[in-house]
Amino acid sequence: MKVQCVICHAHGTLEDDSSLAKKLRNRPIHTYMCPECYERIRANTEKRKQNENFRLFRDHKKKVDF
Repeated sequence: MKVQCVICHAHGTLEDDSSLAKKLRNRPIHTYMCPECYERIRANTEKRKQNENFRLFRDHKKKVDF
């Protein structure tokens, strides 16, 4: 399967039997990132997590009383 990285637009191939190829075929909302971009984003995120100003925003669930 031919794929293209959404960040650097590098072209690559995946084996048709791989789980990532199946995920990309069946759920078009999922995107492909090349290993270099994935590693760079992971490293930058880890650096930001070490910063004291890092905040992870999550949805606040409202408590329902019956």
